Amino acid sequence: MFPLCSDETYKYEDYRETADWLLSHTDTGKTPSLSCTLPPKTVHSVCMQGRFYFYEVPVSLQVTYPVRVFFLLGVETLIITNAAGGLNPNFKVGDIMLIKDHINMPGFAGQNPLCGHNDERFGFSFPCMSDAYDKDLCSLAKKTDEEQGCSSFIQQSVYCMLAGPTFETIAECRALQKLGADAVGMSTVPEVVVARHCGLRVFSLSLITNKVVTDYNSQEKANHDEVLETTHMRTQDLQRMVSNLLAKM
Repeated sequence: MFPLCSDETYKYEDYRETADWLLSHTDTGKTPSLSCTLPPKTVHSVCMQGRFYFYEVPVSLQVTYPVRVFFLLGVETLIITNAAGGLNPNFKVGDIMLIKDHINMPGFAGQNPLCGHNDERFGFSFPCMSDAYDKDLCSLAKKTDEEQGCSSFIQQSVYCMLAGPTFETIAECRALQKLGADAVGMSTVPEVVVARHCGLRVFSLSLITNKVVTDYNSQEKANHDEVLETTHMRTQDLQRMVSNLLAKM
């Protein structure tokens, strides 16, 4: 998907090349899409299977590359899902958290996807992040969840991103709780930052796949198997939630 990138940056023309390639290999008109029949209407969308993680790629901009391609394809709203550890003691494994705000820990260390030269064809140099998550979409999602009978496991709180790939230490979890984070994960924030830079509306949710460990006497450990097991348990609920939200947009 990525053009060759020798200087650890991408130019507008690189994103445009990818978007044009996608356009040339679809037969759905001007916007490549997956047409979802969601009564009472058909929703045209572009979907990703999986994502690029901060800790996986040699060039951090590869994490957000697809978002700018989506923007050039005409996408106006970005819906992001992730798996996260529950920092809030009131959260249960299997809860779904609508993200109302985030804490960008890599950003504190200067790892922001907008660092470097700004191309105004994507957006203004200093985008506001106090409204990163669209309030109208969150309200619509909560209403949809109530109609779907999911209110008992729906939360709305603050997500914190760490770079990974290690799970958090006990001291780190305690620090994040004091900072006001309710869930922690290793993704999402870079994509949200770039999406808002491009002027996209953003809605995001976290599946709470495990409870973080905050007690030095605890024998529990965060592990990837638990994450996969909880994800499998809630897959159908997540699919219905996103599908019903799309149908109401």
